[in-house]
Amino acid sequence: MAGRNKEDVDKAISMVEALAVKLTQKEGELIQEKFEVKKLANFLKQASEDAKKLVNQEKSFACAEIESARAVVQRFGEALDEQEKNPENSKKSQEVEELIEEVQQARRIKLMHQPSKVMDMELELHALRSQIREKSIFSIKLQKELAINKKAEENKSHVYVLRGSETLGSCLKLQPCSDNAPLLSKSSIQWYRVSSDGNQREIISGANKTMYAPEPFDVGQILQADIVSNGQKVSVTTAGPIASAAGLESYVETLLRKSSSEFNVVISQMNGQDHPSHSTHAFNVGKMRIKLCRGWITKSREIYSTSMLLCGVQGDGKAPAKSLFWQPRKGLSYVLTFESERERNAAILVARKHAFDCSVMLGGPDDEIYK
Repeated sequence: MAGRNKEDVDKAISMVEALAVKLTQKEGELIQEKFEVKKLANFLKQASEDAKKLVNQEKSFACAEIESARAVVQRFGEALDEQEKNPENSKKSQEVEELIEEVQQARRIKLMHQPSKVMDMELELHALRSQIREKSIFSIKLQKELAINKKAEENKSHVYVLRGSETLGSCLKLQPCSDNAPLLSKSSIQWYRVSSDGNQREIISGANKTMYAPEPFDVGQILQADIVSNGQKVSVTTAGPIASAAGLESYVETLLRKSSSEFNVVISQMNGQDHPSHSTHAFNVGKMRIKLCRGWITKSREIYSTSMLLCGVQGDGKAPAKSLFWQPRKGLSYVLTFESERERNAAILVARKHAFDCSVMLGGPDDEIYK
């Protein structure tokens, strides 16, 4: 048994060393990419200045030639007037022919000053911008890979790992990554919100299960879970801040233009107890109040107040990413399940915006906004 454990340890050490080498290579590539991007940016700046100088120079030349052409046309007009007065003057006729030749020469000069060089510079600048954009995208991709590799390297020394997409609308789940990890069912769990700089940490009240579905307050924050077992604490964090869901912001802006927004929901719990009925209710979010009803029957209707709570479900549910916790007033609470994750998050954001307009901050129990 001891020999087997030693082999496992040696194997794990080899994997960590290989990962460290790969990480070093990735960091070198990232540094090189940053250098190339900076070099391209400097070249683009210089090219822009050169193009600007060329445009100004061509513009000056063109203005001078245009003024010259105008003078020629004026002289041509005067010569025609003089010819009409003295049609037999051969000398004047000769001057007219010379003026015609000058006009033709002016036209040739105008054609010569077409902005072909400027167009070439613009095409070159466009190509350079495309290269910088590609380099930037590749640099961001490398940074993400580095973050993932660092997280994987850190997880080698951890006994638990977070599974799931780190975006609004997903669900994160704690899972053991070692056979020697203590059972999560026999451990104490607590989730926290951590600022992106790591200086502030806020407890998420009620979030003490193996699963947690990020809610709008979590966007831009890092999530951390502390697991305590046999007096030993292990912390697991997301690789980066929670990202918003694609298209959610524009959807919420559309809903905010309306006087009220209605969502189809099912009551999963009432006052902490499972609700027997699975019929569909209407969750109406207005500018002054929130109403829960089924047809003509109103279950609850309350104006925004400091006793009202609204947040994502903070525990293991059947569909935590689609559910929210709503306390209209003290002594009455619901867990409502929406048709989709987007509907749930939109309802929370719309309700919080309307409540804010009424000088009320909507959040969960013990959230920092109430302190």
